[in-house]
Amino acid sequence: MNQSNVGFLDLPNEILLLILKKLSKMDILYSLLDVDHQRLDIIVQEKTFTNTLNFVLTTLTDDIFSLPDTIVDRFCTTILPRIHHNVKSLIVDSVSIERILLVGDYPNLTELKLYNFNRKVVSQYFTDQSPLRRIFQQQITNLILVFKTDLNKISVKQYTIDVYEYILKFFENLKDLSIMRSDSCYFPLLQLHDLPLTTFFSSTLNKLCIQVMSFQDCLALLGGRLKQLNTLIVDISSMEYPSSTIYNMDDLPNLKYFSLKSFYCLTNDYDTMILPLFRRMSNLEELTLYIIVHNRTIFIDGTHIYNEILIHMPRLHIFNFYISTRARMDSLVRHLSKDEIQRTLNNNIKYQQVDCIVNYEHDLVKCHVFSIPFMFEDLDNIGNIFPSIIFSHVRRLSVQDDVPFKHEFFNRIAFSFPLLNELYVGNFNPQSSISDEWNSNDNQLCSIVTYPYLISLHLIDVHIDYVDQFLNERKSHLPRLTELTIDYNQLIIVTDNFTRDATRLNCIKVKELNIYKK
Repeated sequence: MNQSNVGFLDLPNEILLLILKKLSKMDILYSLLDVDHQRLDIIVQEKTFTNTLNFVLTTLTDDIFSLPDTIVDRFCTTILPRIHHNVKSLIVDSVSIERILLVGDYPNLTELKLYNFNRKVVSQYFTDQSPLRRIFQQQITNLILVFKTDLNKISVKQYTIDVYEYILKFFENLKDLSIMRSDSCYFPLLQLHDLPLTTFFSSTLNKLCIQVMSFQDCLALLGGRLKQLNTLIVDISSMEYPSSTIYNMDDLPNLKYFSLKSFYCLTNDYDTMILPLFRRMSNLEELTLYIIVHNRTIFIDGTHIYNEILIHMPRLHIFNFYISTRARMDSLVRHLSKDEIQRTLNNNIKYQQVDCIVNYEHDLVKCHVFSIPFMFEDLDNIGNIFPSIIFSHVRRLSVQDDVPFKHEFFNRIAFSFPLLNELYVGNFNPQSSISDEWNSNDNQLCSIVTYPYLISLHLIDVHIDYVDQFLNERKSHLPRLTELTIDYNQLIIVTDNFTRDATRLNCIKVKELNIYKK
């Protein structure tokens, strides 16, 4: 055969499958199914291309888009009627869910991820009168709900009953439930304290991912409501909430995976509520912790982690963590150095690599200990000194220091945090000894720092040099910046009353401007 005449369809099926598996399943179905070629029809209808369908587009900047109507039209009229029996998992938004599900019977559909969820979706589709009732009640075992902003006049506790409890009752065979939010949206969190054990009760649920109001609500989830639960991923809004309920404090033998995230935890709450909970998890195999502990006298180091947490979990084999300690400077207290903290981590944690950051600012000292690779989307309050590693999961970062941030520091930030979406900067010290140097350096040559995915920038407690650092196109490139929080007077000065050409480009896409006057 003359190789120059070999076409795509001349390739054997095995090679065609290898090529097609590299492409989007939705693109393959849309472009190749029902194009009057029997061989292609057979190939693209295989379960490899039809078991999971995604009708939602998400970007690295957390934007969410539905597929264009023309594409959905073709799927509903031509494609889905031919492949619906193969579909096991469906990703849709609340606008198009009814239209897509009414196309076929979907006898094998067990997993549903629903975007733009809110209380109205419950009243519209999760009812006995809904044409989708059979699929929801009898087939769905894995349900993922992604909220959009849901402002309600009813109380959080009533929302828990009307929405969260109702979902557990309506989906009769549910084994896996995840309730999350799209970025920067508000919705009522789960609140169970002082509600009876029959509220949010399930005898089938194995996995739960949810945000709760308080640590008391976390204890309520583990207090006998979910007998078959083996995986709990919980994000806590606050640690303490008044409650008259005494929760079951027995061991949790069924729990195999536990993930806890708390942005604000007082040291007493950490010692009296969180640590006792870990002692109940003797069969745990995987643990994920993101905890920021405030007002603690000494740092949480590797020795503490081993003696207070790991020693109670003999079956643990995966441990991802970020634990940050915030302490007041005290001449009577000797804090461990970074090297000493690192040695305690290396000596006591053998699961994977570990590292630490110690940052001194004003009268505070902050110690961050964490596993590598860093698996979390948030990193808070680091300074000039941080490890030379790639934080590929971090989306939100705050940097603060008493030592000036030089231009090279921001080069390192852009390199080490390649997918950064949101950045908070705090530093009152000028970048240079000449405080008005920025005012005359528009033609100065320096490397331009690029933040390709940064959409939100907060310049509140900063010297004016840092305003110029980010708004000056000869220093920074912000192609996706849409939200800017800034001091009004500094903005006026740096932009020369909104007339300075060098500051136009980085501000041109800003849609939300939050300004204030000191």
